[in-house]
Parts: sequence; structure tokens; C-alpha cells
Amino acid sequence: MLKKLTEEKLEEVLEAGIAEFAEKGPEGASVSVIAKNAGISVGVLYKYYENKEQFFHACLRKSLGVLESVLHEVTQGEDKLLVRAEKIIRAVQGYSKKYSNYIKMYNVITSGNSKKYASMYAGEIESLTAKVYTEFIERAIKDGDIRDDINPRLFAFFFDNLLTMLQFSYCCDYYTERAKVYCKEDFEDDEMVVSELLKFIESAFTFRQSEIVHRN
Repeated sequence: MLKKLTEEKLEEVLEAGIAEFAEKGPEGASVSVIAKNAGISVGVLYKYYENKEQFFHACLRKSLGVLESVLHEVTQGEDKLLVRAEKIIRAVQGYSKKYSNYIKMYNVITSGNSKKYASMYAGEIESLTAKVYTEFIERAIKDGDIRDDINPRLFAFFFDNLLTMLQFSYCCDYYTERAKVYCKEDFEDDEMVVSELLKFIESAFTFRQSEIVHRN
């Protein structure tokens, strides 16, 4: 009779899967390697998950659950937008360093080689942050904290693009090298990254078009 895996062991299996998917993507990942690294047999893994795709989905859900928890913690309360933005940036830094394989797995499925997963998972992955960012931008406009001539959904999209690239820059080889080209050793200074990114965001959210003067 098959011995039931403990919750702790199932977490180990998911982490082994995330590491393999992060390195090789959902198509190239080996279930045999995952099982071996988790210290179980392939048969046991398939006892819990019908196939590799279902297991990949479980790994993705685990990573999204952690991200949801992080976002929930930093977006609670009535902070001003830029205060909240700073909390989110710092959370992204911490999340990227602690859960680098989660970011790498996300990066892999955004590539052309995994395009079949775009329609399957884009909504599930992005809906959470889209809702959170759009709502706090709408609230900031209503409270008069930021310029009122912006589209909250588009600005939420632009804001998330910045944070997505920040995550990739901490975790993914190409983007890490890209950060070195642009930033040199400055990117290693977390406080400088937070400060400069906040300046960039502050300008976007606070300067109305009529206030911007282009000099020759």
C-alpha cells in the first residue's frame, strides 16, 4: 500500500518541481529528475498528479500563493500611493531574492518557446496584481494624492511592467547582465534602487502635462 506523503514532503516535491521548471521550462522539465531530487519515485508523484501539466499547474499555484501573501501584506492600510509603492518595491526585492526560482519559472513561460501557456496562465498570473495596482491608483486619484488625468488601468500596467523587469533583473541571467550594463555596481545597492525608482514613479504620477516644460 502506498504510504501517504506528509504536507512537508509534498512541499518538498513542489519545490523540486519549481526548480526544474525554472531551469528547463514546462516542456523540457523531466519528471524523473523532479522525483529523484524530491526523494520519491515517479509513480508516487503521479499518484498525486495526473500528469506533468497538472503538476506544473500546482507548482505555479504555489508560487502565486506566496506572491499573493506578500502583496496582501504590503497593500493593506490607507498609505499614500508613493508610500505603498515603496513597500511594494522593497517586497519585490525581498521576494525576488528569496524565491528566485519562482521568478525564473514565470520568466520561462513568458518566452516564445512556451507560448501555448500564455493563454492558459496569463489571466491567472496577472489578474491579482492588475486588480491590486488598479485599485490603489484609483483610490489615490479619488483622494487627490496624484494627478487626475491618467488612466488607472494603463498606469497599473506600466507600474507592473517596471516591477516585473525589476524581478527579472534580480533572478534571470539575461536581465541580470542587462542591469549590469545599464547600472554597473549601482544595481547592487538596494537602497539606491528603491530611491531612484521612486523618483521615476513620483514624476509619472505627480506632474501634469501642462507642468512639463521642454527647453531647447
